[in-house]
Amino acid sequence: MPPISRGVGPFSRILRRGPNRADIIAFLLLAGIAILIIRGAEGVAEPLSQLRIAPVTLDPWNLPGYALRTTLRMFAALGASLVFTLVIATLAARSRRAEQIIVPALDILQSVPILGFLTFTVTFFMGMFPGQQLGVECAAVFAIFTSQAWNMAFSFYQSLRSVPSDLEEVSRGFGLSPLRRFLRLELPFATPALVWNAMMSMSGGWFFVVASEAITVGNTTVTLPGIGSWLAIAIDHRDFVSVGWAVAAMGVVILLYDQLVFRPVVAWADRFRFEQTASTERPRSWAYDLFRRTHLLPILFAPVTGFGRLLMMLDRGRPVRPAATRNPKVRRIGDIVWTVLIAVALLYSTWTIIGYVMHSLRWEDAATVFALACVTMLRVLVLIVLASIVWVPIGVWIGLRPKWAERLQPVAQFLAAFPANVLFPFAVIAIVHWKLDPNVWLSPLMVLGTQWYILFNVIAGASAIPTDLREAAGMFGVRGWQWWRQVALPGIFPFYVTGALTASGGSWNASIVAEAVSWGDQKLEASGLGAFIAKATAAGDYPRVALGIAVMSLFVIAFNRLLWRPMYSFAERRLRLA
Repeated sequence: MPPISRGVGPFSRILRRGPNRADIIAFLLLAGIAILIIRGAEGVAEPLSQLRIAPVTLDPWNLPGYALRTTLRMFAALGASLVFTLVIATLAARSRRAEQIIVPALDILQSVPILGFLTFTVTFFMGMFPGQQLGVECAAVFAIFTSQAWNMAFSFYQSLRSVPSDLEEVSRGFGLSPLRRFLRLELPFATPALVWNAMMSMSGGWFFVVASEAITVGNTTVTLPGIGSWLAIAIDHRDFVSVGWAVAAMGVVILLYDQLVFRPVVAWADRFRFEQTASTERPRSWAYDLFRRTHLLPILFAPVTGFGRLLMMLDRGRPVRPAATRNPKVRRIGDIVWTVLIAVALLYSTWTIIGYVMHSLRWEDAATVFALACVTMLRVLVLIVLASIVWVPIGVWIGLRPKWAERLQPVAQFLAAFPANVLFPFAVIAIVHWKLDPNVWLSPLMVLGTQWYILFNVIAGASAIPTDLREAAGMFGVRGWQWWRQVALPGIFPFYVTGALTASGGSWNASIVAEAVSWGDQKLEASGLGAFIAKATAAGDYPRVALGIAVMSLFVIAFNRLLWRPMYSFAERRLRLA
């Protein structure tokens, strides 16, 4: 056998040079993470009865294990959201017919409360894994998924629709196939914004951790070990010390996954920024620099890179198809038939919902719910405007300064991840003490967990403004309002629309818990659709729950179609003309 002395690739490099210091440190980090994942996943396969034998307690020694279980659920949901985004958002951006179904469906899904998903998903997953914790774990992961996926899908869809026209012309000139165009152009172009929205989705998932880890099925309540269930018990017992322990644990967890996951990914994604001159400032990450110096990671990721090369090889021989030359009349007839089929399906669904609701309710109830929805819509509009006035300038300032972005990134993630329901008791105490109007002072609670969508998207948009454009503006002395009007606002506008759209949808969802809050036996309620759905859910009045969710979905769709979609189209035209 000939000696193995002149190999090619990472394996031979390891054999020739041996592991370096970076390899040892990276190996210890990855091994520690793998051990934590295995330890956290051990309880998933246990019987469901084990949760009754060892219930969640407010013992601080158990909190690290609870934090580990919650973190694993959130990353599992984030992985599912990423797969969902790459498939569904790409399909919506590529196919106009698929877009007619997917985009309205996303509008509806982001407005459906998490309790609306749990009512049918818990039974489904528990039926798949009877008597096992895995079924409840899957239901909890799916609940967190519903708080992460829609934001990422909207962001990726917006990025794919906003690819500059000159880049598309280059891809057509080189005859790139759909797969190569996606891997070489669209995915890299959309990666920076997707990374920032993934961070926001991860942080936004903390808002729903309490509801996802304390699941009620009929008369049975299943409490999964985690920070969310810890918080729920602490709030029920009015234990401020335990609430403080939970918030501290959240801060540690967010700092760790920011340093080990998101900050390296942000530094890596910076290479995909669309610009013609090199940036003078780049995001930095000690973990990213460490992993780049290793010889170990190329071996670990060899299956992934090998799979990508295999796809390229299989796609290389495919002929490039010319642009579609189908008869315009045939295409128009197909579009009309497709639109008619969608309209028929929507009418049938609407008629079914109306029949179910009106079987138990009257038209006067529908008029009342419509009026309450108008009140909630007014709150959402005012809150989005105020949040935009505050966070757009701050987001632009942070996005244009990578060093400050590095320092403020974990702070922003912590603030975005801070569960707003922890502040509800303080809001109740303050409103009762000073005899304030709940209709006014409960409103800010709706936007506490959703305003960060605007900040994160604006940061992503500001960091994506090409360096050459900023340098040209400086050379020509563009300052003040002229700079905002000609450089900053056009640059961040598509990203802002995505953030504001998601924030508005999230505010509608958050109204269910923000318009009706309690602390012990003290209960406050603001007039609105959210309070209506909350009361109907607590009373088990499912016709009113269905009516409230249907009206909320109708308002969200109309809101998006009349306001955000035209703004999307305007943003696409501006980018393609740039």
